[in-house]
Amino acid sequence: MRDLQNVTKPMTTAPLAKPDVKLENERSKPKWTLENFEIGRPLGKGKFGNVYLARERKSKFVVALKVLFKSQLQKSHLEHQLRREIEIQSHLRHPNILRMYGYFFDETRVYLILEYASKGEMYKFLMAQPLQRFEEPSVANYMAQLADALMYCHARKVIHRDIKPENLLIGANGDVKIADFGWSVHAPSSRRTTMCGTLDYLAPEMVEGRSHDERVDLWTLGILCYEFLVGKPPFEEEKTDLTYKRICSVDLRFPQHVTNGARDIISKLLKYQPEDRLDLKSILHHEWVQQHLTSEVRSKLPYFQSQDQIQSEV
Repeated sequence: MRDLQNVTKPMTTAPLAKPDVKLENERSKPKWTLENFEIGRPLGKGKFGNVYLARERKSKFVVALKVLFKSQLQKSHLEHQLRREIEIQSHLRHPNILRMYGYFFDETRVYLILEYASKGEMYKFLMAQPLQRFEEPSVANYMAQLADALMYCHARKVIHRDIKPENLLIGANGDVKIADFGWSVHAPSSRRTTMCGTLDYLAPEMVEGRSHDERVDLWTLGILCYEFLVGKPPFEEEKTDLTYKRICSVDLRFPQHVTNGARDIISKLLKYQPEDRLDLKSILHHEWVQQHLTSEVRSKLPYFQSQDQIQSEV
């Protein structure tokens, strides 16, 4: 098997498998090896490893293979973070959470078998927009998908803590996918390598070193919604101490193009006190979200599926 870093030859792929297709013997947790996969083009590179398009030889099932270098993980003391990421993500089943099918390792590397999100990274998609921002209907649908996914996580006592464009992918149908449950396993983004950059999405309780709970995810959804609509986070400043002050005082300013409905939901999420923040169910029912939510997206959200089921049984 050629070294993965030298694999650049394009791979001819079969059509993407349907969602109900499973890797062979997935339920019985087979012992995978690199020999089970054809390796294709690189999908992304980072400090701790790379991600490749791959295809399981027998089923022709297309996946993303994340290859992490043990030496780099050990050097940065991140083995625990990786174990946590695997433990969490491998048990989550939601249409807006990137699926982890399994993992394996050899002497020098750890391999994560992940769902392939064919439309790529949300951050790159955002930056490719004409004004480096999304239109409100798109953002409202993304917010609904993320709120539903986080409801699923929180019900299972999983707090993400790091929702931001760099940790989101886009599936074949344009659906958003939460892709990262072990943020420090990845290389820092080039856009947020400064200390100031790392603060952009932090909730006040985290900036101030106070204890925090799942409501930090409500804050990050508010920051994300703002960045999607404006093209940059709301408290971004060149100097760290200014960003710090603006976060902790919730110094929120909107450009003129942001509508009242969008301002309302963002303002209700970006509250200094965690208990004052709009909860996830209220995001789904917010007038601005409901105004833009498409029937296609709504039909895929487990929350509304369960609500519709309850109503049909009444």
